[in-house]
Amino acid sequence: MANSTQLKSDALLEQMKLHLSTDAGKEITKKVGLVYQINIAPKKIGFNEEIYVVDLKKGEVKKGPYEGGKPDATFSFTDEDFFKVATGKMNPQIAFMRGAMKVKGSLSAAQKFTPDIFPKPSKM
Repeated sequence: MANSTQLKSDALLEQMKLHLSTDAGKEITKKVGLVYQINIAPKKIGFNEEIYVVDLKKGEVKKGPYEGGKPDATFSFTDEDFFKVATGKMNPQIAFMRGAMKVKGSLSAAQKFTPDIFPKPSKM
């Protein structure tokens, strides 16, 4: 079912792939050096989630669960809330406190997950 709806986040994560291949993206990879798994649900966290891995060790974004052991941190969002956090419209700490973002894994790794790691939004 999730595959039939296009998530706003899909386009954002596609841009992230391109962003990581730029010099600015390579700087982020050097600075952060962590692996994040992001579970994005169309409407409700835990249902019909699309899974992405943002690997800031290798500088890659892939669809599907992380296969190199355990990611440093795993986030669960609805599509709308992920989009807001990634574009800087919602603070990640506020999203967490409101329950709009769920985190598993290292909290210190999770704290490096900020809008700064994402490309600045162009016309979306």
